[in-house]
Amino acid sequence: MKPKIKIRTVSIFPEMFKILIENGVISKSIKNGLINFEAINLRDYTVDKHKVTDKPGYGGGAGMVMLAEPFFKAYEHFEKEVNEKPYVILTSPMGKTLNNEMSKKLALKKNLMFFCGRYEGIDNRVKSIIDEEISIGDYILTGGEIPALVIIDSLLRFVPGVVGDQESVVNDSFYEGLLDYSHYTKPEELRGYKIPEVLKSGNHKNIAYFRKKDSLLNTIMKRPDLFIKKELTEEQKKMVVEIIEELSKDAE
Repeated sequence: MKPKIKIRTVSIFPEMFKILIENGVISKSIKNGLINFEAINLRDYTVDKHKVTDKPGYGGGAGMVMLAEPFFKAYEHFEKEVNEKPYVILTSPMGKTLNNEMSKKLALKKNLMFFCGRYEGIDNRVKSIIDEEISIGDYILTGGEIPALVIIDSLLRFVPGVVGDQESVVNDSFYEGLLDYSHYTKPEELRGYKIPEVLKSGNHKNIAYFRKKDSLLNTIMKRPDLFIKKELTEEQKKMVVEIIEELSKDAE
């Protein structure tokens, strides 16, 4: 099978990416050739016998700065392998915050390369080959490996064939700017709580309507910031009116 996407991560801790290779649907997609993935050890591209990847920064200050040259060499190796410029991502708190739309766009790329920094960061000259900086939130981690894992896991869900049931991807939270609807399984009653009656009706049209409305309700109650930004369809506007009426009755 020809891979639909090739991904390389560049890090001094490539073993952290074993979680992708050894677990879940992504692991299966790597093993069956749908995804071509390799965790590159940055030390393999150093130029000294001690495999040094960092030095003190110019101008003084605390912490070490990662050397530029090993990143350039790793990049050039991948560029030669795929015979085109890979799309290079730097995981960085300075980047745009990851969201679902970004993941969808990244899933369309054929050759992705992730640079994972450590310490005080990477020599700024590396940014000459970086296409995008991405953050996973306004906090600091000890390195870029975990953010890279998050981004890769998120984008690969949009690569056809990785998730067996593509409908589950479409119905996931954020796919259409809303949270997912609530899910239930057996038993029908648990500790005094029953599942909504409509889910037992067998009426697929009514079930679909209930789930869409429940998705709206979850978004209104838990992420009003998302709801405010959402451009509602006529059907969704009708659902919002029904939700308000139902909440008003419950409050009486």
